[in-house]
Amino acid sequence: MNISNNYLTHSLSEREIQILELVTAGLTNQEIAESLEISKRTVDNHISKVLTKTATDNRVELVRWALQWGKVCLDNVNCCSLPPYSDVLSSSEKSQSDHSD
Repeated sequence: MNISNNYLTHSLSEREIQILELVTAGLTNQEIAESLEISKRTVDNHISKVLTKTATDNRVELVRWALQWGKVCLDNVNCCSLPPYSDVLSSSEKSQSDHSD
């Protein structure tokens, strides 16, 4: 089991890891899409692939998996820091206002 999970951690693409970090930060698929300036359907597809690659069934299991394998962290003490939720939303809101002109 350890070997297959190690393989899976290395098989996530950069974009999948980026989306995984945003899922762990608590963003919805729509918020992730807006933040990355991609469609919600694309986010849905990426998350589906990540769930399959990690053999997890839902977002809660995915977050547990990501924490267990060191893909994301919840604080600065244990490892890398995630972008604050408010910063991600602010960036998304700014992006929306830029596109509304």
